[in-house]
Amino acid sequence: MIRKIFSALVLAGMFASCAKELDIQPLQSITEELALNTDAKVKKVLNGAYDAASSGSLWGGDLQLYSELMASNGEIMWEGTFNDPDEIWKKTILTTNTYVRDTWLQAYAAINNANNVLSAIPVVNAADQNRVKGEALFIRGALFFELVKLYAKPYSAGATTSNKGIPLVLTPTRVVSSATNVGRSSVEESYAQIVSDLTTAEGLVAPKNGVYANKSLVAGMLSRVYLQMGKYVEARDAANRAITNALSQVFSLATTYSDAFNNSSNSSEDLFAMQVTAQDGANDMHLFWSIPDYGGRDGDVSIQSKHLNLYELTDSRKFLFYDGAGAVRSGKWRYNYSNLPVMRLSELYLTRAEANFRLATAVGAIPVDDVNKIRARVNLSPLVIVTLADILKERKLELAHEGQGLHDLK
Repeated sequence: MIRKIFSALVLAGMFASCAKELDIQPLQSITEELALNTDAKVKKVLNGAYDAASSGSLWGGDLQLYSELMASNGEIMWEGTFNDPDEIWKKTILTTNTYVRDTWLQAYAAINNANNVLSAIPVVNAADQNRVKGEALFIRGALFFELVKLYAKPYSAGATTSNKGIPLVLTPTRVVSSATNVGRSSVEESYAQIVSDLTTAEGLVAPKNGVYANKSLVAGMLSRVYLQMGKYVEARDAANRAITNALSQVFSLATTYSDAFNNSSNSSEDLFAMQVTAQDGANDMHLFWSIPDYGGRDGDVSIQSKHLNLYELTDSRKFLFYDGAGAVRSGKWRYNYSNLPVMRLSELYLTRAEANFRLATAVGAIPVDDVNKIRARVNLSPLVIVTLADILKERKLELAHEGQGLHDLK
């Protein structure tokens, strides 16, 4: 009997020991209680949101690629062998298009990271709570904006309260089920949420913040939103706030146009750029627009004479194009492991000029002065007077092949 009791105790001890060894958290996933229970962990989730937003499917290049392919109008050509971008260029997109799918999924993954951060703001150190909340709201609002531009009718189409927008997922999704499904909001509701997120974020983020979201970036993104909505007063004022803050924080136009591209660190005019190194970061614009000599594919996108003929003879922006792999290529995306600009200061001068011109106002500067600031850098003579057509052409050439083509057309 004593032997049986001893054996039972030994077995009980073994099972207790085994249970303790097995009672560990999985390394590949942990509960939100553990993932979000300290300041450091919440900030890591915020970094994860930035990382998700920088994927090739989003600001790592595909968002920009889609816009330029769909707005090509004979100015660029897709010559690559990949079917999915070819469908986008030809505007014959099938429901099986994996690029369209992956952009949607990756955007909502990044938005979910941002929502997780927003759910845990009280855990963050008090001194950092506003900044962390503001950055998370920026990521969510800006990605909602990217989605509504691509997956819904434009605001300018009207019927904004009846046209379908996007699902506005505002809380963390931790278990996927029918109960967590969110239906599509209207276009009006989508834009209202975007404006709300970005407006709140602008008041919370830091004036300057390294490679992360700053006040000029958020105000600049708001100016893009308002420009899409045709709200020129708001677009003007947001662009002016962005410029004013940028100048106070020693942002400036790069000395030459080419200096704004192919950089391993942010240029003086980069309000936001995806960070790309040999170890981390994606730049699908380089991948598809460059050529094998510089680490790209086969030169999937070529520049056509219809675009090149838009430039004045002395315009130094034209000199950034180069011949390679049997066609003309965009020099903006020439070199491997270069940062990918998402918003540059020059855009905001042109937004302010356009809005001021449309409104017959001079907030911050008169339109011709803002336009001439951009022209002077690229070796063009100043204009004495400026027309709306002048401003729109300057914007088209200044931001050519950076991802604004389709949205500016709309």
